[in-house]
Amino acid sequence: MTGAVSPDRRRFLTAGAAVLGAAASAQLWLPAAAGAAEPPLPDGVFSLGVSSGDPLPDGIVLWTRLAPDPLNGGGMPDRVVPVEWQLAEDHRFRKLVRRGTAQARPEYGHSVHVDVRGLRAGRTYWYRFRTGGQLSPVGRTRTAPHPHSSGGSLRMALASCQNWQHGYFTPYADMLDQDPDVVVFVGDYIYESTPSATALRRHEGTGEPFSLVQYRNRYAQYRTDPDLAAMHANAPFVVSFDDHEVDNDFAGEIPQDPGKQPHDAFVARLTAAYQAFYEHMPVRATAVPNGPHIRMYRRLEFGRLARLNVLDTRQYRSDQATSQDGAQDPSLTMLGARQKQWLLNGLQDSPARWNLIASQIMMAETDLKVGEGKLWFYDAWDGYQAERNRFLQEFRRVRNPVVLSGDRHLTMISDLKEDYADPGSRVVGAEFVGTSISSNGDQDQEAFRREWDPRRPDNPHWKLLDAHRGYHLFDVHRDRIDAQVRVVDTVRRPTAAPSTLARLRVRAGRPGVEVV
Repeated sequence: MTGAVSPDRRRFLTAGAAVLGAAASAQLWLPAAAGAAEPPLPDGVFSLGVSSGDPLPDGIVLWTRLAPDPLNGGGMPDRVVPVEWQLAEDHRFRKLVRRGTAQARPEYGHSVHVDVRGLRAGRTYWYRFRTGGQLSPVGRTRTAPHPHSSGGSLRMALASCQNWQHGYFTPYADMLDQDPDVVVFVGDYIYESTPSATALRRHEGTGEPFSLVQYRNRYAQYRTDPDLAAMHANAPFVVSFDDHEVDNDFAGEIPQDPGKQPHDAFVARLTAAYQAFYEHMPVRATAVPNGPHIRMYRRLEFGRLARLNVLDTRQYRSDQATSQDGAQDPSLTMLGARQKQWLLNGLQDSPARWNLIASQIMMAETDLKVGEGKLWFYDAWDGYQAERNRFLQEFRRVRNPVVLSGDRHLTMISDLKEDYADPGSRVVGAEFVGTSISSNGDQDQEAFRREWDPRRPDNPHWKLLDAHRGYHLFDVHRDRIDAQVRVVDTVRRPTAAPSTLARLRVRAGRPGVEVV
């Protein structure tokens, strides 16, 4: 399913989110079973919309959260609420294939995660929820291809870094038009920063979130962005988190400022942040948090065409280095021993044509120092070089490795080299660091060029560097990946003009990136 969406389809998707008429719904949805009378629910329980995620060949996760007062804890009564759901082969719900009832529990913020199985591979479905006489918006989703399918194509969008205070999430309006099969979101879904009086859109609350209710309110605010909500309702997301879902540049159970956040207090903050993340994301029960721990790294298959390895580069890492020698310390780990072996195994035994790695932070080198010597960002893979280099060496034996990253608020597209200390080192893969949805706002392009262009001779592996807001779009075929850098002219207004900044290609069997 590739290619831009038609105008008629666009009208449906933008509304798509639209509830069917009451008369039609009465005919298509049988009455709920009689039970003990409960007080009526407040109006507007589906204020946060619907979404789906983690597609399998035979399954999908359907999500919603009941929140009639989303920015004030949710506004739901303190009781379990049954929520009916339907999945159909058509948007009018005349061909129902699955239906059931889920329990929205107060201990999970009245969120609903339905893991539907027994579906057909590579199919589009529509879904919706109902409770207390209220209907949700209609969502559209898609299952992964059959496990043994080797043909076809996959349209994938890469997004990250959406700061509410820096701008509107206008790139999602264009993403909706491009109609991806799946959206890979690699971190910074929310920002934990305090409300700013000068921000374009002010964060809710009075400070940074620390408690579960505060994180719930922050997620709920982000979920009300109309372009984000429309995109969630029209394609499955594969999500992971980076640092701002908790605390800037945290590492494991170590905060950015340990002098101000004692260990016990930060563990409590992690516990609240991970639970709120789970409550607002279309992920499976394997991601239900266990206190300050949540299982996020996982693997998704798109037939024999692509294997997607989703990393967790926050929970298991060593604390960041503070020097060049520290960055090369072989004892430092980004992934932890278990996740590292899991990734290596998944790369070595992959049957897929393309081996994709969703990494929250950049893997290719960024040498910030102009001229002799090197200077690195220690929070990125440059700060964990021994482990990074092990993977780059392994890439020589991996079929078509491509890394999809975020974090930088820039488009940084690079060749991955076996050894960045050796200018003549062989190219072993490609990396696409997606720009931000809104973080950094409408950047001063001339100032960006003055800062970054002098560094390009020291980073010859960079193929494209840009500071516009947007996302990346990939059409994955057996013989190539065609990539577009899609950008918008502004995030300071609710609507924006999109364009293609650049087109790039990765050819199967030829590591590296071409600008086309």
